[in-house]
Amino acid sequence: MENYQNSRDSSNNTQPTDEHIKTLEGAAALEKLKHIATKAETCFFCTNIKTGLPLSVRPMAVLDVDEEGNLWFMSMKDSTKNAEIASDPFTHLFFQESTNSGFLNIYGISEIVTEQEKIDELWKPLLKVWFQDGKDDLNISLLKVVPTNVYYWDNKHGDMVAFAKMAASVVTGKTMDDSVEGNLDF
Repeated sequence: MENYQNSRDSSNNTQPTDEHIKTLEGAAALEKLKHIATKAETCFFCTNIKTGLPLSVRPMAVLDVDEEGNLWFMSMKDSTKNAEIASDPFTHLFFQESTNSGFLNIYGISEIVTEQEKIDELWKPLLKVWFQDGKDDLNISLLKVVPTNVYYWDNKHGDMVAFAKMAASVVTGKTMDDSVEGNLDF
């Protein structure tokens, strides 16, 4: 996957130091992706990326991150989102796991999948809110997002340690940044 060079601008307009940049590869990258994407309750799912029109954004919940790092969502076949993907498969996803950690910026290519076996595998009873006939609803489709670029921001030692370091920074006046960011390469 390509690197997100422009994503490395931190909020205080300084470049992060090498100790805060950590590209994860292989199994570690997949584990980080799965952790953040599945812990986040929703993501912003953006379509209409390459058309020259304003992009379309909607909240969606990921159903699964498979062993190849593909992200799976459920959608209505006749939705505007599916029509946009059919004409422009480029997709951008933004995840936020919690207030201070676990952010993902994913650029990928979406595919519309209608295989009943995969729908059955990913079906959850709560989805009946959108699909009245359950997993056999004729309007169900899946969206498979194949990531081409993934960048993450997180903390190194978990939220409790990060919070303690932030509190200590306020008291001492010293920077005790526990952040880490980088590319996820599968």
